[in-house]
Amino acid sequence: MKYPSNIKKNYQNPLTYKNRGMDLEDELNLSNEYYQSIDKALIFKKPTPIGVSKVSYRNQSKIIEKAYFKEPSTLDYNGLYRGKYIEYEAKVTKNKTAFPLQNIHYHQIEHIKKVLNHQGIVFLIIKINDLVYLLKGCDFISYINTHLRKSIPFDYIKNQGYLIKYGYNPPLDYLKIVDNIYFKEDE
Repeated sequence: MKYPSNIKKNYQNPLTYKNRGMDLEDELNLSNEYYQSIDKALIFKKPTPIGVSKVSYRNQSKIIEKAYFKEPSTLDYNGLYRGKYIEYEAKVTKNKTAFPLQNIHYHQIEHIKKVLNHQGIVFLIIKINDLVYLLKGCDFISYINTHLRKSIPFDYIKNQGYLIKYGYNPPLDYLKIVDNIYFKEDE
C-alpha cells in the first residue's frame, strides 16, 4: 500500500519485559484483599528487603536517593489460610511453549523445599498463554529433580497444574483450588 508522504506509519513499540507481571500481581492483590474482607485468609505481598544508604530532605519530606537489596527475597506472597502457612510465587511468561526456569532463582527453589519440609502450602501461580495455573510446589520440585531441561513445557503445566478461572470477586479464586488439593481430605 502506498502512503502519502505526509502520513507516517504507526509502528508498535518494541517488545518490553518491564512490568510484565503487574497485571497478574494486581489481580492477586485484589483477590487477597477480597479474601481478607470476608475473613477467609490473611495473605500478603511481601516487600523486598532494602537498605537505605542515602536520604535527602526536601519540603519536609524524606527522599531515598540510594538504596540496595539487603538480601534475596523468598517468594512473592505469604500468610495464613485455614490454620496453615501458605506461600507462593507469581510469574508471567510470554513464552508460548514453556516456562523458563531462569525465572525462579536458586534461593527460591531452596525456600520452596524448606516450606514443603515443614508441611506448609507452597506453589507457583504461572500465567502462560493468557491462562493462569497453580502448580504445586512438590510438582515443581519433582520436575526440577527429574528433568535436565531449562524450562517446564506448557503441556506439563497444563497437565500437572490447575487452571485458575477468572471471576469477578475475587478476580483469581486460587483458594478454591487450594481447598480442592490441600484440604480435600478434611471435608
